[in-house]
Parts: sequence; C-alpha cells; structure tokens
Amino acid sequence: MDIALPAIPAKRYFTIGEVSELCGVKPYVLRYWEQEFTQLKPMKRRGNRRYYQHHEVLLIRRIRDLLYDQGFTISGARNQLVDAVHASSSAQEFRAEALASARIDLHREPRESREMARALAAGVSDGAAYTSVSLEKLTLDQVREELLAIRESLLA
Repeated sequence: MDIALPAIPAKRYFTIGEVSELCGVKPYVLRYWEQEFTQLKPMKRRGNRRYYQHHEVLLIRRIRDLLYDQGFTISGARNQLVDAVHASSSAQEFRAEALASARIDLHREPRESREMARALAAGVSDGAAYTSVSLEKLTLDQVREELLAIRESLLA
C-alpha cells in the first residue's frame, strides 16, 4: 500500500479534509487515531473543527507508515512512537553534553597538545619529547582538539 503522498504545502494549519488528502487516510480514521495516539492533538475551534499543524501531519504520515506499510498493530505503532521519542531525547541530551564539553575545551588549550605539536614541528620522531605528557583519560573532544593542533603545526 505504498502510494506516493503529495507534498505538504507551506501552511500553518490544515483542516481534517486537507490532512486526509495529504496522508491518504479517511477523516474518520484520523478522528480514531486522535483517541489512540496521545501525541496527536489537533487544535479545535468553532464547532469542534480540527486544525492540524505541520508537525501533526508528519506524525500522521509516520503513523500511517507504521500501520499500513510496516504492518504494526495500533499498540505496536504506539510503542514505536514512544521508543522513538525516548531515543530522540537521549540523543539530544548526548548532543547537548558534547556541545557543552566542546565549548569548555575550546576556551582552554591543553598544555600537552602544545608540547606535542612543538615536538612534531621540531621533527622529533622517537617519542622522547612525549615523556612529559601525562597519560590522563581524555575525552573525545580533547583528542579531537589535540589532533587539530598537531595538524595545524604540520601544515604550518
């Protein structure tokens, strides 16, 4: 049942009829999905008319894909959406921590990386100049900064 869906126009709100056409789902199915999927909450105005926003149209397309194309049950699709939200929030937390760490590391330049860069620039290849470098546990961002410093010294 993999039909090509039309592009979503650049509008702020969509009526249930428009969403029905954009997602290839009947309006009564959309109303039923509102009861089954807590994430789907269209704004209601004048006489309970539903107005969907762009992100809700995308969510409906995702639900449609899970149910019709991938063969999930309603509860299985609900679980998939919840798992996707948890995975997304975990990834966002990881990105935020990495970004904060990178910002901190950018403001201070490790002495060890400067020493290693100087040693490489001087042409020391036996590793004797590295004996003063402490073997501390480095974060990925610290290693990245050190490698960038080494590359800059070699290209200079």
